[in-house]
Amino acid sequence: MTRAHADSPVARLLVSLQLSDSAFPSGFYTMSHGLEGFHQQGLVRPAGVGDLLADLLMSAVGPGDATALARAHEAAGARDWDAVAEVDGILFASKLNSELRVASTRSGRQLADIASEAFADGPGADDIATWAKRVKAKESPGCQPVVTAVCYAATRVPIAEAVASDLFAFAVSFVGAALRLRLTDHRGAQVLLRHAQPVIEAVTRDAIARPLHDIGGFAPVADIMSAGHERAEARLFTS
Repeated sequence: MTRAHADSPVARLLVSLQLSDSAFPSGFYTMSHGLEGFHQQGLVRPAGVGDLLADLLMSAVGPGDATALARAHEAAGARDWDAVAEVDGILFASKLNSELRVASTRSGRQLADIASEAFADGPGADDIATWAKRVKAKESPGCQPVVTAVCYAATRVPIAEAVASDLFAFAVSFVGAALRLRLTDHRGAQVLLRHAQPVIEAVTRDAIARPLHDIGGFAPVADIMSAGHERAEARLFTS
């Protein structure tokens, strides 16, 4: 089988495309990232989906998950697994609701398990396997952004591309939830994703520059919606 060179731009692009693909079975497709909670309370209309996505990216995902990914990527690149675990623990503690913590760790553990097999015969396989073993042994929470960071660092995808790819994966998942909640259609979904791209670019820059001790966003209404969704009698999504 012909393989792309590990250091080639095409090889790194292909890794990013694979890990950010909505078909990658990490569990993202089971999440609405708070959108269902807003919808249940009548707080979001079709015209406001894009604004809500931008707010979550800037106020919650960027300062939280994206920053943790950037800092964990640095630590994983140096094979400092204790530092990776520190980032993982801080991110886990910053998630105020049980629903958010469970969704992140469930997705992260699934990703660790799949990636350790999918990338087993390529560059970085040992690093991915090392972190997957720690997560499986419950030596670290295994939050999805941190597992993703390890995968990107091991396959030599630079931090900026890694953070942007994961933010885009979040946006695709969010918009996919909007589709299933009938808050947009397929054409509208593509417009939403296009409009989110400048936001993702800005959030990526901020996440790369943000220090470890600043991990954690401020989105109180989203936290309230998550807490309510956690106890909803009926729901389509896990978050």
